Amino acid sequence: MPTDETTTMRERWAAGGMARLTCTAGGTPDFSRAAVLTEADRLARPLGQDANTLLTGRSGMTGRRGHGRVSVGGSTRLLQASDGWIGVTLSRSTDLDSLPALLETSESITEPWRTLADAVRLRTASEIVERAQLLGIPAAELGAVAAAPPRSARRWPRRQQPIDSNLLVVDLSSMWAGPLCGQILAGLGATVVKVESPLRPDGTRAGDPDFFRWMNGLKLPYSADLYADGARLGRLLDVADVVIEASRPRALVQAGLDAHSRTDRPGRVWVRITGYGPSHPMRVAFGDDAAVAGALVGQSPDGPIFCGDAIADPLTGITAAHQVVESLNRGGGETIDVAMADVAATFAALPAVTAPPRPVELGEPCPPDLDAPQPLRDAEWVDRLVAARSEPTC
Repeated sequence: MPTDETTTMRERWAAGGMARLTCTAGGTPDFSRAAVLTEADRLARPLGQDANTLLTGRSGMTGRRGHGRVSVGGSTRLLQASDGWIGVTLSRSTDLDSLPALLETSESITEPWRTLADAVRLRTASEIVERAQLLGIPAAELGAVAAAPPRSARRWPRRQQPIDSNLLVVDLSSMWAGPLCGQILAGLGATVVKVESPLRPDGTRAGDPDFFRWMNGLKLPYSADLYADGARLGRLLDVADVVIEASRPRALVQAGLDAHSRTDRPGRVWVRITGYGPSHPMRVAFGDDAAVAGALVGQSPDGPIFCGDAIADPLTGITAAHQVVESLNRGGGETIDVAMADVAATFAALPAVTAPPRPVELGEPCPPDLDAPQPLRDAEWVDRLVAARSEPTC
């Protein structure tokens, strides 16, 4: 890699705040993954986005920094097993409740992370991860997943359609990767409907409201439950030009709302975002542990450290949006599977960047602009749109 190009990568990594998110617990920055920002920007720029803002925006809102082997969000840790490293996420109450079963103990666990770290040291990485998967705890061996591109398959006839307000996108996803994909498409001018179950709202609503707004502020809210409102939701999906889903596939199949159950619509693009792809439909993943699976971690003298803030999430959102636009440009009619761990591994395969020869000034993570206008239309307007699109044409 040319020296001037390497210097530019390091400078952008530092100035944009990624170096403050990829550092040891003591604050020493790591530059080895600086090429990730450059590649992410290559995908994001044609979508009207700044990759640095997408990668650092959440931490820019919260003021959080990197902490070595503790994730920026605090819910995931890199732990050393007897034969390697693993990433484990304990972000939900169910994860903590399952910890005694993971460690095969009936004793009360008062210090979850300390107890888990002590137990992991005595076991192999695969032993811990396989048992965690059975219990639904997000966990991954470092570098267990190889780089692989998203997989697309022809499902419906092709039809050219521009990305404008006539393009109807239905976003069934939650959290970060899927919603970011939908928000990017909304920023390009598409009409994006955010479907949210009243029984199980988007998990980000429990956190910073600004983050939820950043991921969903340009979308039209639409309250519908997969089962109680299945017929109404099915009509919406049948007239959608783009569908974004990020739930476990079995849930949509049981509700009769998966891609294979819907009526044919020429040009439709249906993107499915999962942790590990269709071969592992039940395996749970969050941004930090998926990054560990793909070996997208920073480096330190004492071993791996986390890279960025749940970096597999925004990278997957950017990748998914890029894939949707590419598919629409060739006429659509496809399903696209985007796996977070595969995306992380693809970015991890970029050449490593060496540290700068002397200290550089580190910038701050970039908080996003939240002043975009909010949509004025509501669920009733969406129902009228569905009705209009369902009418037969001459």
